[in-house]
Amino acid sequence: MAKDFNTLEDFDYKDKTVLLRVDINCPLDKQTLQIVNDSRIRRVVPTIRELMGKRAKLVILAHQSRKDQWDFINLEQHADHLSKHLNAPVKYVDDVIGDAAIQAIKELRSGEILLLGNVRALDSETAKGDMMKQSEGEIVQKLAPLIDYYVCDAFGASHRSQCSLVGFSPKVPSASGRLMAKEMSALKSIFENPRRPSVFILGGAKFGDVSVMIDRVLGNNTADTVILTGLAGNAFLLARGVDIGEASSKILSDELTEENMKAAKDVLAKYGQRILLPVDVAVERDGKRVSVNIGDMPTKEPALDIGDASAEKFAKVILSSKTSFMSGPAGMIEKPDFAIGTRILMTAMVDSGGQSVIGGGHTGGAAEKFDLADRFSYVSTGGGALETFLLGEPLPVIEALKYSKDKFQ
Repeated sequence: MAKDFNTLEDFDYKDKTVLLRVDINCPLDKQTLQIVNDSRIRRVVPTIRELMGKRAKLVILAHQSRKDQWDFINLEQHADHLSKHLNAPVKYVDDVIGDAAIQAIKELRSGEILLLGNVRALDSETAKGDMMKQSEGEIVQKLAPLIDYYVCDAFGASHRSQCSLVGFSPKVPSASGRLMAKEMSALKSIFENPRRPSVFILGGAKFGDVSVMIDRVLGNNTADTVILTGLAGNAFLLARGVDIGEASSKILSDELTEENMKAAKDVLAKYGQRILLPVDVAVERDGKRVSVNIGDMPTKEPALDIGDASAEKFAKVILSSKTSFMSGPAGMIEKPDFAIGTRILMTAMVDSGGQSVIGGGHTGGAAEKFDLADRFSYVSTGGGALETFLLGEPLPVIEALKYSKDKFQ
């Protein structure tokens, strides 16, 4: 089968210097600044291990948060976590393109691994620009002469046209890592060849783009049914004429634009019963979870989850599906009583026996919390990247890898 871009097996890495860009941006404890979940680090281990086995001199580039954010730190502990999961030493230098980094790269031996400092310490990394502009950026200018190949395994950041993500592909032969290839394969399978019936569950804390996503997946018959939960569910209830109350509306206020509400009404009218909305919501009343029927709204408390009847109704639809995809949790999963809806829907997905894929940082985190992550067909690392894919827009990193394959054929 013809491939759009190179993957790891397309090059011989022995004794070659390989620059590997990964996305190991981890959640931290706000008090200690220690990594609290290193799942993103674990997900890139197969690519690193394979390149080690092929005797590459491996240089890793990564980011953690961004400047001016509380969790913007160096990557020393990321190196420690990588070393533990690889059971091999990972050198770390807190520098990206300075003398220390360049010297450390030149001193690398075959089979050794070096993690450079937080790439977002450089303003040029987050400067706007297309692939060709980024290929002239200072990171590429400094590091490209030192490497033989570029490998990108940062699917979670693949929606960003940033220097370390797209700038190397026009300069050196490039390939995707194993995680990137798996991500694209899993997403293509549910978008291009889903088993029927196919249900998409869209939730989370944003709803501005949901109408476009619905129109895409129902319009091209990728999905037979769309289930809306979370703030998206609340917003579409409002678009259908349900008074969700001031407290729930206030949470949505930034996205309750005339344009967004018109788009929601348009897709509801266009697709009718193929879009399923909550029949009840869960609120916090006197410190307890209480389900409120849509007919009994508005409530003075904000809706924090789908209600019990909605969870039961949606679970039945999911259990009868052959393909299920979830992006975004159904409620405020930080509160145990309001993680119930998400857990019920995820359990139905894995119990369905069909193809089950979830994506987005919070969704994947919830699956781990419920000990369900290993039972899904695939758990995507993408948040913004997954959203871009859902909207049918090109991913800059994938386009850069395609360009590199054509150029260095």
